[in-house]
Amino acid sequence: MGVTLGTRLFTWLRGELVGTDQFGNRYYRDKRHRPLKRGGGRESRERRWVIYNGEPEASRVPPEWHGWLHYTFDELPTGAGQKKYPWQKEYVPNLTGTPDAYRPPGSVLRGGHRARAAGDYQPWTPE
Repeated sequence: MGVTLGTRLFTWLRGELVGTDQFGNRYYRDKRHRPLKRGGGRESRERRWVIYNGEPEASRVPPEWHGWLHYTFDELPTGAGQKKYPWQKEYVPNLTGTPDAYRPPGSVLRGGHRARAAGDYQPWTPE
């Protein structure tokens, strides 16, 4: 699955490439955007979008680009994908729905059994 014909055409006609991230995703904005003054003096937002490299998976958008896409800030990310703090972890894809998804002890997909614990749960039974 990839980019639809409509998105590809819209991007070709109206898109301005503003950057890429470490995963090869490409980020665009509308090159024809003109701030419009409306009744209250508000400006219209420019249109922003991403073209994914491979399968479209929203969790593959780094935080820096997510903030730009959602108008949290207007400056384009610089040094995207670089660690900023020692406690930050590397990107891990969302594995939900795949054979590699996390399945905690007791999960039906792991056999449905878990080790008993002291003071374990007692199900309600009608009297």
